[in-house]
This record gives sequence, C-alpha cells and structure tokens, in this order.
Amino acid sequence: MSGAGPVEPGEGTHAWETPDGPRPSARPRGPLARRYVRHRRAVHSALAALVVLAGGGYLYATRPQPERPPSTPPPYPSQVVDVTYLEPVLSPGNAPTSSFSFAVLLSVESGPSVTVTRIAQPYPGLSVTSAPAAPFQTKPDSARKITITMRVTECGKAPWNAGLPFLDVTLRNTRAIQVHSFILGQRYAQHLSEALQVACSNDSA
Repeated sequence: MSGAGPVEPGEGTHAWETPDGPRPSARPRGPLARRYVRHRRAVHSALAALVVLAGGGYLYATRPQPERPPSTPPPYPSQVVDVTYLEPVLSPGNAPTSSFSFAVLLSVESGPSVTVTRIAQPYPGLSVTSAPAAPFQTKPDSARKITITMRVTECGKAPWNAGLPFLDVTLRNTRAIQVHSFILGQRYAQHLSEALQVACSNDSA
C-alpha cells in the first residue's frame, strides 16, 4: 500500500511558522518619545487650540475696517458771533468835533476762535476805526468790548436820520470768511443821528 505522508522540509530548509497573534508594536525610544506617547492627546489639543487662535488673530487683523463717519465741520463764523450795542463813549478833549465813538460787545458762542479782519459801515460820508484795531481774535465762550470811532468826512452823504444803521463786520474762522451785517437796534440809530447832527451842526466837516 502506498501513499503520501506529510511533506517534510528538505535538507537545509525549514518551515515558516505563522505567528498566532499580531506583532507587538515597537516601543518609542527615548524619554521625549515616551512622554509624547503618554501626553499625545493633550499635545494634539494644545496644537488645535494654537491653530484656532492663530486663525482667529489673522481674521481679526485682516477684517474690513468700518468707515468712520465724517467729522462735523465747525460752524460758519456768522452763526456763532453776535454784536450788540452798548453805549456812547465820551471822546477825549482833543478829539475833532467831526468824530464820535460808541461801544459794542462782540461775543463768540462756540466753535473755533473767530478773527475780525475788518469793520465798516455802508455810508460814504463816514469813516470807521476800532479799538482794538482789526484784525483781532476772540475765543469761543467769551466776549470782547470794542470801541467804534466814526469820523464825518462829508456831511451831505451822512445818514442824519438813519432808520436801521448797521455795521459790516468781516469774520474769519477755520470754516470760512464771511462779511456779516449787524443791525444794532433803535438806541444805536438814535445816538448815531444825534452825534451826526452835532458833528455837522456848523457844517465844518
């Protein structure tokens, strides 16, 4: 009876043995590698947090900037300046009879400082000077007393019975330069007419 038995390895050969289970993974070498293995989850969490922070910082730095609303410009000088009549001013004894003076109060309510560059009046028969002399500046929330002196240059062109006489004042601030006419009221009109009658009573002008 013949048959075949199990094949035996030949001379110089050996059979491969199949391992029963998975090979053990190689252990990391070195203290840093072992520490990384022990704290791997914490390291990954920290790295993820750093990535999120870096991305958030980049997005914040590169975000579109909101447009700033335009700043409100300062007011026009004529909107914040007022000139009111105070009273006549006695002229010194050596003053010519053809001149007379009176006081006004110039006030600046708000905004930047206002400079008076010129004071004039509309009548060709009169000339005007002021103390302080223009140009002069007045700060906001303050007032300045100004003495106006008029001199009659030609009685025929002077307003003997002025109804509503006014002063033309040139004002300047950081917003604009304006010429504004200030009507000083009935008292000023009366005093101006009386001064003109005195100055031109003997027609010496």
